[in-house]
This record gives sequence, structure tokens and C-alpha cells, in this order.
Amino acid sequence: MHYQKKVGFYTLGCKLNFSETSTIARSFENEGFLKVPFDEVADIYVINTCSVTDNADKKFGQIVKQALRTNPDAFLIAVGCYAQLKPETLARVDGVDLVLGATEKFKITDYLNDLSKNDFGVVHSCEIEEANFFVDSYAIGDRTRAFLKVQDGCDYKCTYCTIPLARGISRSDSLENVLKNAKSIAEQNIKEIVLTGVNIGDYGKGEFGNKRHEHTFLDLIKALDMVEGISRIRISSIEPNLLKDEAIFFVANSKHFVPHFHIPLQSGSDHLLSLMKRRYKTSLYQNRVNYILDLMPDACIGVDVIVGFPGETDELFLETYQFLNDLPISYLHVFTYSERDHTEAVRFDGTVPIKVRKKRSKMLRGLSVKKRRAFYESQLGKTKTVLFEHDATEDGYLLGYTENYIRVKHRFSQELQNSLREITLSEIDKDGICLGELKVQNPMIACLQPQTDG
Repeated sequence: MHYQKKVGFYTLGCKLNFSETSTIARSFENEGFLKVPFDEVADIYVINTCSVTDNADKKFGQIVKQALRTNPDAFLIAVGCYAQLKPETLARVDGVDLVLGATEKFKITDYLNDLSKNDFGVVHSCEIEEANFFVDSYAIGDRTRAFLKVQDGCDYKCTYCTIPLARGISRSDSLENVLKNAKSIAEQNIKEIVLTGVNIGDYGKGEFGNKRHEHTFLDLIKALDMVEGISRIRISSIEPNLLKDEAIFFVANSKHFVPHFHIPLQSGSDHLLSLMKRRYKTSLYQNRVNYILDLMPDACIGVDVIVGFPGETDELFLETYQFLNDLPISYLHVFTYSERDHTEAVRFDGTVPIKVRKKRSKMLRGLSVKKRRAFYESQLGKTKTVLFEHDATEDGYLLGYTENYIRVKHRFSQELQNSLREITLSEIDKDGICLGELKVQNPMIACLQPQTDG
């Protein structure tokens, strides 16, 4: 009887990594491998790495140990950004057999002729200048939404960031292929697409192997809005200088794009933004937020911010804190600055002590909790549309998100799985999740009532 080899996957980092892991997994399945959950026994484990923070680096070692506990004889492969940046470092991690760089990861099955464990990891890693072509990807995670990769790489030179070193130049999928992938996703009864990339506002650059823009981000979203069968399209993250008024206006009046924006800020100090080599000032950022809310008063706006960047004095941190406190945003993603090799910022003066970085991070995370709570409270009494997920929680609820990214839960019912349902938001539970009353669509579910934890 033929034994079918098994492979498990673990993804660290961003939605783009998740979409690429799915593409890599499909290449294994095309070669006859059986994909299994990472915590099950497999012949091969593939770990897709991230290099954005020091914590992501440390997490890699923990995941390797987890895999080896499950199967000490498994063949371990490291791919992704950290694998491109520091392949030799990963190759020396006990148990790692193969390290593949930015272009090699998409040819992963070409390196599987010998699955014998190695004393030291074997490295196949290109020079990052060779990562100049686009590989399309999309991931279907929970059967309700898909992450669709439309762009890769970055031409920006932010002084803290390793992404250009790990992923190469900015380049885009062709508009034709993006639309083909979107239609494929729609045919699988997926209700929501999340657009992903490193710098998706730069979409169109490198679309056909050249540096000029054949299409723009506005062209992209206009074309995607016409795809039949997709109920929602969400923009994952977009640079404020590339989020033009025309795109905001289009989203506000589109058929499928939802009122949710995630816009990296990084600092509320113009001085620090200059040191970071960001391409905007706080005044532009504030204008973007205000314009979004003028057109879409219920829009959710998320913000990335870095604390502890070199030169961030107490006064400059408080400038950031006050800017964010006054800004009508919905939540924060807070990143504690960590020194990254080969970046400009590691040579800057004014190093902020780790203890101070952690204190500032805690302050901003607390502000985020307050912002999210205030945003949720502003939506109580309003009727929104929830996309419920497929799997129930252990305590018997289905979770989902409204179009403006409010987390909602309701008692499990098969009728609700992977469905879009109108709900009037009524309260926020102790975990910060909204509950509400479903709009009854047919008598079969007339018995559903709003549930509370009380």
C-alpha cells in the first residue's frame, strides 16, 4: 500500500505570509502530499517566518521545538522573510534541515529529493535583487474570507524596516490575474476578500516587469468592485500618502468595499517621522482620517504605531500619545521598536531603554482599549451586517465581524454559519465583544434571541 507523505504548515507574521503559505501548501498537494494541521504528526513541517520584530525571531525557535516534539524525525523547512535575511542563523537552529529564500520558497518541492535529517541546515537563498518577479497567492483560512495577494516588495527606505531587504522591489500582479483569482475565490462560496501586499497602495508598479504603473490602486479597487459573487472586499493596510481622496470617495460609494481602513502612522511626531523617512506628516494623516469619517461616519480606522524609536524623548512620545488621543480612530496596533540588522536606525543616537519602551507600549495599548470601547459604544443601537464564521467557540457561540470591523457573537446555529446577517447591536460583553438582536429572515430562525453572558 502506498504511503502518502504528510506536511504541516505554521505561519508567522502578516496576512501576506498566510496567503503565500497557502500557495506553497497547494504546491505540495499537487505533488501528492497530504496537508495536515501543524500539531499532528507529519513527515515535513514548513515554517513561514517573519522578521518585523525581535519577538517574531524568537518565536521561530519555539515553533521548531514544538514540531520536533510531535515528530523528532520530521524534515523541517524554514521559508519567509527571516529565512531570506538570516538564512545561516536559521540553518544553525537545531532540527532545521532546509532554509529557502525569497524566490526559492515558491519552488519548494524541487528541493525534496532527500528528506534525511541533516546535522546542519542546507541553505538555498538568492540575492534579494533576484526577487524581482511576482508570484500570485491567496489563502482561504476559515471558509468565510480569503487573503488575496495583489502586490509584493517595497521601494520605500524607512529607516527601521527590513522588508525591502527580505522581499525586494515593489511589484504587482497583473490586473487580469487579480480578477481571475477573485473570481476563483467567489466560486468557492467565500463571502469576503482581504487585499494583501507589502505596500498595496503602490499597486500597478512592476505589473508587467517594468517600473512604471500600468494601473493604479484606484483602477484595482474599481475593477474588483465589479466581480460578481463576493459580498465584501476589505483593504488590509495602506500607507497614508498612497490612500488618495479619490480612493476614499470610491470606497464610500462602492458596492462591495467595506468602511474599514488600517493606516500605518508609526509616530505622532513630525520630527520622528522625518527620522523614520516616512513620506508624510501628521497633518496629512489627520486629513485622511477626517475625510474618511466625513464620508463614512461609522468607519473603523486602525493605526500602526512604533514606540521607543531612537531619539523618542518623553516629550516626543507624549506628542504621539496626545495626537492619537485626540484623533477619532478605532484601535491601535502597537509595536515596540527592536533593533534590526542592516537598517539605518541601528546607527542612530538616542537609544531608548527597553524598560521605557515597554512602559510606553503599555500606555498606548491601554489607549487602544479605550478607543476600541468608545468606537463600539458609538455603534450600539445601530443595525449592521455581520459575516459569521464557520466554527463555533467552546462555549457555543459563533463569532463574526460587521462591515466596520466590530467583533460580534451570537448563539450557534447552522443557519448562521458563513452567512451575512443583519443585527442590531445592543451591548458589549465582559470580553469586549458585541451582542445584538438578529433581524429575522424567515420563520425557521424566529426563535433566535439575543444572548448575554449574564
